[in-house]
Formats: sequence, C-alpha cells, structure tokens
Amino acid sequence: MLIAAIAAGMVLCYLLAQPFLPALTWAIALSVLFTPFQRWLESKLRHPGLAAIIAVVVIAFIVVVPVLFVGQHLIGQAAQGAQLIETKVATGEWRRAIEAQPSLASVAVMIEDDLDLPATVKSLATWFSTTAGSFVSGSMFQVISFSLIFYLLFFFLRDRRLAVASLHHLSPLSREETENLLLRVRDTIQATVYGTLVVSIIQGLLAGLMFWWLGLPAPLLWGVVMAVLSVVPMLGAFVVWIPAALFLALEGSWGKSLILVLWGMLVVGTIDNLLRPILVGNLLKLHTVLAFISVVGGLMLFGPAGLILGPVVLTITTVLLETWRSRSADELGTQ
Repeated sequence: MLIAAIAAGMVLCYLLAQPFLPALTWAIALSVLFTPFQRWLESKLRHPGLAAIIAVVVIAFIVVVPVLFVGQHLIGQAAQGAQLIETKVATGEWRRAIEAQPSLASVAVMIEDDLDLPATVKSLATWFSTTAGSFVSGSMFQVISFSLIFYLLFFFLRDRRLAVASLHHLSPLSREETENLLLRVRDTIQATVYGTLVVSIIQGLLAGLMFWWLGLPAPLLWGVVMAVLSVVPMLGAFVVWIPAALFLALEGSWGKSLILVLWGMLVVGTIDNLLRPILVGNLLKLHTVLAFISVVGGLMLFGPAGLILGPVVLTITTVLLETWRSRSADELGTQ
C-alpha cells in the first residue's frame, strides 16, 4: 500500500509540475552550469542571496538578451523580405530575370503552367507576417516564461546545498550512490549544453563561409546570427538562408540560389542531428545511437526542454540499472 501510494503521489506531482517542466528544466540546467560562478560570488560577498541575485542578472544578460533580440529582429526581417519577394513576383521582375538567361526560359513557362507562383508567394508572405506577428504578440508570454525560469534559478542557486541535502535524505539509494547519480546528471547537462554550443558555432561558421563564397553581404554578421539561432530549438539557421536563397533566385542568380539551398539543407541542416549526438555521446561515453535517440527523442517527447531532459532521463536510467547490477553482484558474492 505504501509503494502504491508513493507511486500515485509521484504521478500526481509530475502532473502538477508538467506545465512548469520547461522552466524547471532550463532553470536546473542553468544552475548546474553557473554553480561555479555562484560559488565565486559567495566567496566574495559572503551572502548567498545577494550572490544569487547578481548571478541571475548576469545570466539573464548572457542568455536572454541575445536570443530575444536576434529572434525578434530576424523574424521581422524575414516578414519584410517575404513582402519584397511578393512585390517582385507581382510586378514580373522574376520573369524578366529568367528571360535574361535563354537557357532558363522553359523554367519560366513551367512555373507559370504548373505553379501559381503569385498565389504561392503571397501565401508564404502571409505566413511570415503571421509568424512575426505571433512572435511579437507572444513577447509578453515569453517574458513571463523567462521570468519563471530566472525566478526558479534564483532559488536553485541560493538553496542548492539544501536541495542536494534533501535529495540525499529522500533518495532510497545510499549516499555514495546518490552522489554518483547527481554527478552523472551534472556531467550530462554540461555535455549536452556544451555540445549544443559547439554544433551551433560550427553551423554558423559553415553558413557564414557559404555566404562569403556566394558574395552575400555581411557574411560574418549573418554567420554569428545563424549560430545564435541554431541554439534555439524552435528556430534555426534556415530563418536566414531561406530568404537569402529566394533573393538570389529572384535576382537571376539561380546557380547561387541552388548551391545555398543544397548547402543549407544537406550540410547546415543535417549537421545538428549528426554531430550533436556524436559530441554528446563522446563526452558521456555513450554509443552514438543512444545519444541520438536521447537527444532527438527528447525533443520529440518534451519539446525544447527535451534537449536536456532526453539525455538526463537516459543517464538516470543507466545509473539506476548500474546500481541494481552492482547490488545484485554484491548479494551473489556474499552467498
């Protein structure tokens, strides 16, 4: 009866926490990453609460400001670009660009016969405008979500010793086993976040180099922007390179446009799912397949928070199985 009551209580607690799962996940991840900074502040200020406030403010500037600025700026620019593309199509500039190259004249006829290009582009422009509007209108909700993350982060930083002591007290595992579990979870979070940052830098570098090679303006700036966007699970470098490819096509640079599309889809777009599991797997000493399933499956199951939760769930399960095996081996050895 006690086991059944505990199981029922844990299910209910999960349901209670489910609406706050993303905020809890990112707050815990940030607290793990910035605990050394919090310790340093405490050694200087001798006041955990004040140190936690300063740490939260610093983390907010490091994490939130770039994400919000880049996200809002780029989606707005994409919406304006879609409107410009719609104008070019409506005025027939795209057809004149194709007719300037006789070898592509048949392409213009095929597009007009098989595809209602103005209607398609208009739908695309409407989608971009709606997305930008939703992003701006949802800013207040984002502010509330971020506020919740940093509200929780403050307590995770200030009361981290009490939280760890509570886990040791409530855990059915021994103190050594619980400590091993917590260390493995910490290593998992660090490996996942650092692996994500490395992959994002590589994506931004590759995309920026292609912009430079194709002669697009400000390749360094857009490479940095695409690297930042690659960190955000719901966005990505495609927010930049898709409009750039469309502009190249409408200006008549069809070869460059095709190269950019192929590079974006086959290299920049797939490197995330290929390289991230390899990096995470190497850091955690996991097989690439297990790392891939934990990262991609976590994103599919939990949403953006699954980037952290997927590997953490796999790590906890692995540690529990190792603990069970160790205990079973000890029991067999004493018989």
